[in-house]
Formats: sequence, structure tokens, C-alpha cells
Amino acid sequence: MEQPTVHPIRSTPAGPPTTAPSVLIVDADAETRARYRQSIQPSGCEVVEASNGPDALAKALAHPPRLVITALHLPLLDGYALCEILRRDPATAKVAILVITGETHAAAISRAKEAGADAVLAKPAAPEHILSETRRLIADAHAIRGRVVTTKVIAAAQRGQPAQQRARLSKSFARFTTTVPPSAPPALVCPSCDNLLTYDQSYVGGVSEKHSEQWDHYVCAEKCGTFQYRQRTRTLRRVE
Repeated sequence: MEQPTVHPIRSTPAGPPTTAPSVLIVDADAETRARYRQSIQPSGCEVVEASNGPDALAKALAHPPRLVITALHLPLLDGYALCEILRRDPATAKVAILVITGETHAAAISRAKEAGADAVLAKPAAPEHILSETRRLIADAHAIRGRVVTTKVIAAAQRGQPAQQRARLSKSFARFTTTVPPSAPPALVCPSCDNLLTYDQSYVGGVSEKHSEQWDHYVCAEKCGTFQYRQRTRTLRRVE
């Protein structure tokens, strides 16, 4: 019997891992997904597609890809939330993420990177740019993720504290100011002049260790004022 032709790249439902790197393409538009698939064809990657956030999340967690290419505007679960969940889950924490979006203002790009994106391309992205970023991110994924400070590292450091200090923290939640906070401060732009804000310090507090809060403080080099960023709500406000 004649054997079927096996193409080096194809769109398939999630399945067992293959020897070729896998790429998950997430976009609500089928033509856009097809265009991205054609753009990365020379990379020889296997391609899995998803048209909404929950489907993408299910496929990524079942069989983690090497790279996720996603839009920000997705049905049911947007791209920001998708990136955040992928970064939090141990199975996908080291997966490279490329966001391709029509949201080109600085705040959206900053938010995408804060959520976990390794790179952001503006729509309409040229095929050669998509291909080059695909190759770069797949090749550099381990180095990129190695620069991310995880909560596991922080927890390990806390386990090294003296027993007396751990007991004290368990009874009364520690509130403190630091320049090395539990969650990495994001890159933010000044809402007045659109220049990058300079990170100053963070205040860690909240009602308990289980329900902790982190506020990051920034200053504007153009003297527009001092700003405070609340990690839990992702809101930036001027304080001076």
C-alpha cells in the first residue's frame, strides 16, 4: 500500500509530542492562523491551532508546545490572561510566548510583557519577522525563561530563614519595603509623557501572608510625578 506523504509542518489537534518543535497558534480568525502557519513553515515546526483562550489553554497544558503565538483579543479568555496562566502553571512556565497584536500603544505592549510575553509584534507582522522571531524564541527559550524570578525561588529563600523568624511571620504577617519584591515590577510608561518610568522600590503588605499585596513605586525622569502600581489589580496611579 502506498504510504501517505508526511509534510514537515501541519495543523493538527493536540496529540502526542513529536521530534519537531511544536508551535501553538492562537487567533480567532482562521485566515490569520493560516497566514502565521505559512510564515513559520520554513522552521519545520509542528503546528497546533486554537481559536479561543480556553481551547488554547487546554491544548497547551495537555501537550506543552515550545512556542505559543497568540493574539490579545480572544474569545472567552483574552491573551493577557492566557499568558498569565501559562506562566503560572509549572507545565508551561518555560514555554516561549510571542504576541502578535493590533494594540500598538505602549501600555498594551507593557501589559503583554508583564503578563508573560517574551516578544510582541505589531499587526500586520511581515512573514519574515514572524519566522525570525519563531526561530529566535525557540532557540533561546531556556535562556529567556531563566531570567524570570519565580515564586519557587522566593519560597526556597524563605525556607532558609531561622525558625524563630518563620514562627514570627506565621503569627504576624511581615509588611516591608524592598527593592527585590516577590513579584518582578513591570516596565511601565508615564501616563503624562509616555516615557518609561524608573522603578524605585516596592511595598509588600496586605491583610495576611495568604492575601498579600504588592505596590511598586516609580518616578518619572521628566518630573511628571511619582506613581504607584498595584500588582493585584494592575492599576497605576499618581501619588505625587
